[in-house]
Amino acid sequence: MTDAFIGKTWWIVGASDGLGAALSKQIAARGAHVILSARSLDKLTALAATLPNATVLPMDVTDAKSVREATPKAAHVDAMLYCVGTYEPMNAREWDAETVERMIDTNFTGATRVLADVVPHYVTRGFGHIMLIGSLSGYRGLPSAVGYSASKAALMHLAENLLIDLKGSGVKIQMANPGFIKTRLTAKNDFAMPQIMTTDVAAQHVIAAIDSGRFETAFPRPFAWVFKWGRYLPRALFNTLF
Repeated sequence: MTDAFIGKTWWIVGASDGLGAALSKQIAARGAHVILSARSLDKLTALAATLPNATVLPMDVTDAKSVREATPKAAHVDAMLYCVGTYEPMNAREWDAETVERMIDTNFTGATRVLADVVPHYVTRGFGHIMLIGSLSGYRGLPSAVGYSASKAALMHLAENLLIDLKGSGVKIQMANPGFIKTRLTAKNDFAMPQIMTTDVAAQHVIAAIDSGRFETAFPRPFAWVFKWGRYLPRALFNTLF
C-alpha cells in the first residue's frame, strides 16, 4: 500500500488548536509537507515554527470570500483534512439561534465551502484524498447537543455521498468519528465523559484510520460501539441509555 504521508502535501483545515494541531504535528512527523489553515494567524505561525515542513494559509471557513481566496493556494495538495469544529452544549428548551447557526456554519457548511473547490479539482486531475472528522455524536440524536450533533451528522452523511459519487474517480474519501477529546470545547461539559482522550491519542487514532484505508473509523472502542451499533437499537431504549 502506498504511504499516505511520505513526500505528500496535506492541507489541514482547522490546524490552530486541539485535534487539528495534534494531527498537523503527527502528519508532518510522518514525512508530509503540511499547509496549516484556520482563522488565527498567530497560532498557525507559532505551530509552523515547531514543524520542519509547514506553510501557513489563514482561512475562515465561515467566510465565503476567505475560502475563495485561500483554496487556489492549496490546489496542488495531495490530501485535505477537515478538522474544524465548534461546540456549545445546548438543550432545545434553551435554544440560542445564533449559537446553533454558528455551529452548523463552522462544522458543516464551512466544509461544503472548502469542498466546493477541492472536489472538482481533484476529480479533474484524477487523484486526491479527503478525510473528514465527524463525531460519535453524529450517529444518533443526543441530549443537550442541539446544533453540534446535527452538524456532525450532516458532515458524516456528506462523506457517504462523496464515497458513492466519486467511486472510480481516483479520489479517496475517509471519515473518522472520535468520541470525547480533552480540549477547551469539552471543558464546557459538566458530565462524565467516558474514555476521554488527549489530542495526541485522538490524532494517533486518525493517523491509524488513514493508514488502514477504511472509509469509516469510529473510536475509541468499546465506547464507539455504543453509538455506531446503537443506531439499530429501538429509539426508546437508546434514549433511555443516555
